Amino acid sequence: MRDEVGEYGGILGDGEDSRENGRVCGSASRAVEERLGIGAVRFGYFHSKVVTLMRGTHQFPAPTTPIVTFFPFPTRFSTISTLSCLSQSKGGGSVAVNYGRIANDLPQPAQVVELLKAQGINKVKLFDADSTVLTALANSGVSVVVALPNELLSSAAATDGSFSEKWVQTNIAQYHPSTQIEAIAVGNEVFVDPNNTTQFLVPAMNNVYKSLVKHNLSSIKISSPVALSALNSSYPPSAGVFKPELIETVMKPMLEFLRKTSSYLMVNAYPFFAYSANSDVISLDYALFRAVNANVTDPGNGLSYSSLFEAQLDAVYAAMSKIQYNDVPVVVTETGWPSKGDENEIGASTDNAAAYNGNLIKRVLTGGGTPLRPNEPLNVYLFALFNENQKTGPTSERNYGLFYPNKEKVYNIPLTMEALKAPGSTPNNGSKVQVTSPPTASEEVTTAAVGQTWCVANGEAGAEKLQAGLDYACGEGGADCRPIQKGSTCYNPNTLEAHASYAFNSYYQKNTRGAGTCNFGGAAHVVTQTPKFGNCEFPTGY
Repeated sequence: MRDEVGEYGGILGDGEDSRENGRVCGSASRAVEERLGIGAVRFGYFHSKVVTLMRGTHQFPAPTTPIVTFFPFPTRFSTISTLSCLSQSKGGGSVAVNYGRIANDLPQPAQVVELLKAQGINKVKLFDADSTVLTALANSGVSVVVALPNELLSSAAATDGSFSEKWVQTNIAQYHPSTQIEAIAVGNEVFVDPNNTTQFLVPAMNNVYKSLVKHNLSSIKISSPVALSALNSSYPPSAGVFKPELIETVMKPMLEFLRKTSSYLMVNAYPFFAYSANSDVISLDYALFRAVNANVTDPGNGLSYSSLFEAQLDAVYAAMSKIQYNDVPVVVTETGWPSKGDENEIGASTDNAAAYNGNLIKRVLTGGGTPLRPNEPLNVYLFALFNENQKTGPTSERNYGLFYPNKEKVYNIPLTMEALKAPGSTPNNGSKVQVTSPPTASEEVTTAAVGQTWCVANGEAGAEKLQAGLDYACGEGGADCRPIQKGSTCYNPNTLEAHASYAFNSYYQKNTRGAGTCNFGGAAHVVTQTPKFGNCEFPTGY
C-alpha cells in the first residue's frame, strides 16, 4: 500500500492488506489512516512514524512540530451524557451482514443459511460469487450481494465485453432468481488497491451491466464499495469533498452510472479506527452512539452531530452534493467494531463491540437518516458474520464476528425489530456484556446435543427483574407457562428462579432462539448444557 497525503486526507499506510478469497479485503484490513474518515488534516508520512495530535472541541497546547490533525469530535474531556437486520422495519432502514470466509473452521454454507434464518438475517454480502454459497442460499429467502474481486477488474473492463459476459452467465444468471441476487459489488475499495485498478472500475461496471441487460437481469444493482479515504476533506461534514484526482476520472463517471441505473453508492465506514488512533481526544460515547445531547455543531450548516458514524456518512453526502450527485442513495456496505485486539488497538473489546453494533442496529431500525439527509433511511451491512481465524494483520482483523465458528454468539444484542421490542433488549452501553455462559451452580446439567442452547434465569439479577421478566414471558410474550402452574410437572421446585427459567426458555425456544430473545433486562442468559430444575426438563423447540 502506497503512502498518500491529501490536503485534508489521512495518510494511507503501507501495511499489508488482508484478503477475502484472494481479493483486497475491505473489512478492517485498511491501515488506521485510511479509515479515519472525518476531519483529518495531517502533515508528514506514515514511514516517518509521525505522532498524530488531535484538536477537538477544546484547545490543546500547540505541538512542537508542524504536525496537526483536527477532528470535530467531542473529546474525552467533554461532558457527555450516555444513552441508554437482520430486518427492515416500517419507517426504518435495514441492517444486514457481511459473510466473509477467510477461515478453516467455519460451518458449511448450508448450516450458515440456517443460522441466518434462525437469527432473522435476510440479507448478506459476499466477497466473491462462490458457487457453494450461492447454491445454499437458493430458495432461502435471504438475498445476497455478490462481488467481482479487484483482480478481475482489468479483464472485466476489456472492450469486447467477453469476460464480463461469461462472468455474469457463470456467477449470476445460473443462480438467479432461485438465489436472490440483489446487487453486484464490482471491486472493493479500488482507490486504495495497491495494484492500481482504478482505471478499470467504471468500464468494468458498464460491461457487467450490459451483460445483465442481455440476460434480462437489469434489476440487479451494480456498485462498488468506496473507503472514506476517497475524501480529500471531511471536516466539518458539510465541507466533505472527494480527492481532486478522483473527481473527474472516476467519481463523476461512477456516480453518473449509478444515477442512470437507479443504483446506489456503496460506502465502507469504520468509526473504530478513528477512535482507536485518537482515543485521547475522541469520546468513546461519540463513537458508540451514546452521546445523547448532540454537542458537535457543523459551522457550515448549523447541523448537530451525536455520533461519529453519522458525521462520517454526511461527509460523503456533502462530497456527492458538491459534484451534483446528491440524488444518489448511499448504502453502508461495511461497518463494525472488533471484540478483541492487540494492546495498541484501543477500544477493541467485547463490551464496545456490543455497544457499537447494538446501538447502530437500534439507530437504523427505529428510523430516520443523518442530520444532512434526515428522511433517507440508513441501510447498513455489519462486518462480519463470523470471526475469521486465517485473516492476516492485527488481532482485531480476526475478531469482528457476531458469531464464533461454532455458531455461538460473541455477545448478545438484538438483531431484529422484534428483538428490540422485547423487554430488557436495550443495546449494551458499557455494562457487563451478556455472553454465552455455563449454567449456575444451582442447576443440574446433562449433556446437550451439539448446537442446542437454552435460556435460564440469572440468579444474581434480583427478584424484581426476575418477576418482571416472568410476567412478560407468561403474558405478552406468549410463553407456555402451564407446566409451572401449581400441580403441574414443573411447579417444583417452587422458586422464582426455577419458574422464571422455564418461562424464559419457553419464550426463547418459541422465538427460534433468536438474538435478543434471552435477555429480559439482564435477568436471563443462554446456556449450552441442558438445565434441569428438580424433575422438570426444558424443551428445545416448539
